[in-house]
Parts: sequence; structure tokens; C-alpha cells
Amino acid sequence: MPRSTVARVGGAAVAMVLVAEAAVWLLGPGDEPPAPVPVAAGDYFGQAQIERATDYRDGQRWLMYAGLAIEGAVLLTVALGRPAPVRRALARLGARPILGAVAAGAGVSLLVTVVTLPTSLAAHERAVDAGISTQSLGSWAWDVARSAAITAAITAAGAALLIALVRRFPRGWWAPGSVAVAGLAVVFVWIAPVVLAPVFNRFETLGHGSRARAEVLELGRRAGVEIGDVYRVDASRRGRSLNAYVDGIGSTKRVVLYDNLLAQAERPVLRSVVAHELGHVAHDDVPRGIAFVVIVAPLGLIFVRELSRALARRAGIEPGAPAAVPAYLLAITLATLILNVPGNQLSREIEASADQFSLELTDDPRGMIELQRQLARANLSDPDPPALPSLLFGTHPTKVDRIGAALAYEREGRS
Repeated sequence: MPRSTVARVGGAAVAMVLVAEAAVWLLGPGDEPPAPVPVAAGDYFGQAQIERATDYRDGQRWLMYAGLAIEGAVLLTVALGRPAPVRRALARLGARPILGAVAAGAGVSLLVTVVTLPTSLAAHERAVDAGISTQSLGSWAWDVARSAAITAAITAAGAALLIALVRRFPRGWWAPGSVAVAGLAVVFVWIAPVVLAPVFNRFETLGHGSRARAEVLELGRRAGVEIGDVYRVDASRRGRSLNAYVDGIGSTKRVVLYDNLLAQAERPVLRSVVAHELGHVAHDDVPRGIAFVVIVAPLGLIFVRELSRALARRAGIEPGAPAAVPAYLLAITLATLILNVPGNQLSREIEASADQFSLELTDDPRGMIELQRQLARANLSDPDPPALPSLLFGTHPTKVDRIGAALAYEREGRS
């Protein structure tokens, strides 16, 4: 690759990261909670639990790395026009560029699913052996098939839009592309709870006699938060993990609680979970995530343009041809991995802020500590994972940090 090309790709990558870090600074919660009290994992978790969780999470982490490596290698190989039968098949799609892009996008998406199946299957089997997953192999395979079909359809539509923009605006396609990314981010966040999520799970509105619903309404009233709907999801059909989340915007905004959590959590733990999720609603964290995408999209797409053009040029492929779709997908995958690092940094700050909101709303640091212990036990989480994987992939503060934050509130926050 010529030095000038390396300089353009490298410069675009640096600019993309700098803008993403600026977005983290701009969108981060304004108030900083007290620094967590240093906590040793052994003070709150048994040694056997720590060793078991470390062994499980280390294995899953290496399988994730292997899956990413396989995906990257396959995308790079296809992007460079190899092997020859694949190159010829992609070249034939050039007769009808937009329809060809649909076929190329769907085909490459399904190819990635197939080649990463061994690592996905190994991760599933390890989860079953560890007691995290209760899902049969057949049920898991059906989930994979549905997910692959949805991903292929979305990738196909995205590839068609991308190739249409590249052919219409050969150098400046990233500008209308950024507008499209922003619009699609809003649309997907809006429709995901009512269109995509029900494909995989059953959601029920919590009834008027539900203790959890009463807790949500009471805490929401105290916090002055407009809640939207509160749902129970049948997570127990797949595993034993405990969780809750906020999803959707506008008319689809909702708080979702795992049925495992509702069945097992005592009142202080349940209140801590609910208050944490209300913190996300009060802080408009879902729109905050959309805003991050909007800010990073232009520089992200410029990086995609430079890298994909370099790959296509090396393979002798026109940037506006369907055969260039694998190069675009590789560049988008790499951009996403890079941008996930500052994105996860922002996520950890948001989650810490929601924890602080929960502590202030419930005034129950012991409930928060017990919540972290139960989450770690049910999800087989490493309470104190290695620093580098946490920095790169961690979306939440570690369990010991969250316990330390509760202790800091107990010592300083109340005053």
C-alpha cells in the first residue's frame, strides 16, 4: 500500500478517534460521583466463585477474540478478490449494481455467520456447562438462524444504499451517508422494542397487582421520571442471568425486567435495579447514545471511505461496484471496533451515573452491594476482570468498582 494511502487511512483513523473522544467529553454525565472506595474482590465474593468466574470469562473472551479474527480474515480475503470463484461471482453482480449490492451484502453477511459458527457454538456449550444457559442446541440454532436472516436483510439494504450513494457521490458519499446513519439509528432504536425484540422473546406488561410495577411507579413518582411502559421478558427460557434495561424512544420507550430478576430478587435489590434503570430514563441516556452515533458518523465514514478505496484499488475493483461491498463491510467492521472503545468509555460513565442516581433515590447502598453480588453470582461475572479487556470491551464498571461506589456513597454521599 503506497505511503500516501497509508497516511490518508491513518489520518482518518486518528481524526475519527479524536472526534469520538470529544463526543465522550461532550456527552458524558455532568456530575461526577465520589470516587469508588478501593475494594478487594475477596471481601465480597468467595474464592471458589472468583476462580470459576475467571475461568469461564477468560475462555469466553478468547473465543470472542478468535471469532473476531476469523471474521476479519474472511472479510479481508474476500475484499481482496480471493478466492477466484468468489471474485468471479462478485464481478457478475456488476451488471445490475444496486441489486448486485443487495446480493453481495446478504451473501457476505451469511458467510461471516457460517465461518464464525464454531466459536459461537463453543461459547454456547461453555455457557451451558457453566449453568448460565439453559437453552437446548436446537433452540440456540434457531436463534442463530433468525439472527443471521435479520442481519443479512439489514446488511443487504445497507449495501444497496451505500453503493447507490457511492455511485451518485463518488468522493462525498460520506456526507449523505452520515445523515442516513443518523436517521437509521433513530429508526432502529424506535422500532427495535416492538419489531425486533419480540422475534426472540415474549414481553408482557406488568399488571396492576405486580410488586415490581408498584416499585417502578413509586420510585418514578419520587424521581419525577416519566417511565413509559414496564415489561417482563421471558429471559428464563434461555438462561439464569439477571438483568434489566431501558429501550426505545418516544412511544416505544420502556423499562424491561428479566423474569429471573423478578422471581429471585428481594425488595432492596429490586429497588436498586429499578432505580438504576430510572436513572437512564431521567438522564435521557438512550438519546445520548444516538447523539454519540450522530457525532462520530461523519469521521467514521470518511475512514471507511479511505480504507475501502485502498482495498478496492489493491484488488482492481471499482469503488461503486458490488464487488467492493466486502471492502466496505471490512472497513465498517474495523471502524465499529475502534469506535466501540470510546463508546464503551461513555457507556461506563453513563452506567456509573445511573448507579449514583439509584443510590440517591433509594438511599440504600447495601441494596446496591447485594445487587452486584447477585448479578455476579447469577451471570458468572468476573468481579475484577483484567484492565485491558475492561478498557476495550467493558460497557459497565466492574463489580468491585460498583461496590466501591456504593461504599463511597455510604461514607460521603449521604453527607
